[in-house]
Amino acid sequence: MFLCNCTFFACSSKNELESGEIVPSELNFSLEVLHSDNEYPNGDGNGLIEITANAKATTRYKITFGDGNEIENSTGKASHTYTSVGTKTYTVSVIAYSSTNNSISDSTTITMYVKEPELNLVWSDEFDTHGTIDAAKWTAEIVPPDNEINWWNGEKQHYTERLDNLYVSDGTLKIVAKREDYVYVNSSNESIKKEYTSARIKTQDNYEFTYGRIDVKAKLPQGEGTWPAIWMLGANIDSVNWPACGEIDIMEHWGHNAGIVSSATHNSACSGGCGGVTVGETTLPDYATNFHIYSVVWTEEELRFLIDDELKYKYKPNTKNNNNWPYTKDQFIILNLAIGGNWFTIDLNFSASTMEIDYVRVYQ
Repeated sequence: MFLCNCTFFACSSKNELESGEIVPSELNFSLEVLHSDNEYPNGDGNGLIEITANAKATTRYKITFGDGNEIENSTGKASHTYTSVGTKTYTVSVIAYSSTNNSISDSTTITMYVKEPELNLVWSDEFDTHGTIDAAKWTAEIVPPDNEINWWNGEKQHYTERLDNLYVSDGTLKIVAKREDYVYVNSSNESIKKEYTSARIKTQDNYEFTYGRIDVKAKLPQGEGTWPAIWMLGANIDSVNWPACGEIDIMEHWGHNAGIVSSATHNSACSGGCGGVTVGETTLPDYATNFHIYSVVWTEEELRFLIDDELKYKYKPNTKNNNNWPYTKDQFIILNLAIGGNWFTIDLNFSASTMEIDYVRVYQ
């Protein structure tokens, strides 16, 4: 165990005694980090400490733990649990008060290790049925958001809910992008011709949540012009719009940059690419031939992006505000496979490619 014994002496002056004031003296306190040993000098991850303080001529004690929490009592004894994940240093202070409210104080620093909280599976889709997606979990988006002709970023596809583009079989979800002559009729009764089709599904209004870990096991498509994404948007997007709602890109891949996958965030402080802002680019040569688990751990403090449980990128602003940290409200999940964009072309020989999803799991 870690044990700190601290002693502070104070003496009352003649003037203080004559005025009737009482000054505490001989403050002594001990601090014990529970479940610590040579292997875990900062504790085993539970974040538990115990404090015992005593001083002469004292009626009450105030103990502050350095993490925004404090306690007052007459015994000088207190237990506390730190909850901020990771290894962090705190200043612990004890103030001893007399009946005339005079005081003496002392403090010490401790380093605590707090492990990740145990997570439980709260929502998932294992894609173990056959045919169409589960309508209780997902909605297929088929209507373009702007003037019912184009999606964002110069994407060239039209999203459908046809089994040609979206289906479940053999335990996985398939999102298929195809080159084909496709005509749809918009709300103005205009016939719109598209050269590519694909699919995009979301959990909006079906499942929305704040904080947790999201795991998506996927095998990505290949081909110049493909743009698969596993991502999230703030559920308040209809009221505050993008990027104020906050976007969390768990995984993006561009076919013209084969072998590189990335993770990123978008918000009012930085969206669509900002100077000096990095994203979590990772080299992954077998992205299209093997399944990988793409994850984000979303807490009150930070976003950590992982591939196959290995940390690749972390977003944690030094100072949080609504512009750079809108990630305090519900978000929903999106899976899609776009074709083409404003800044890249599509292979003239492209015919079809598939993003395959084994499961989507949310833990809290």
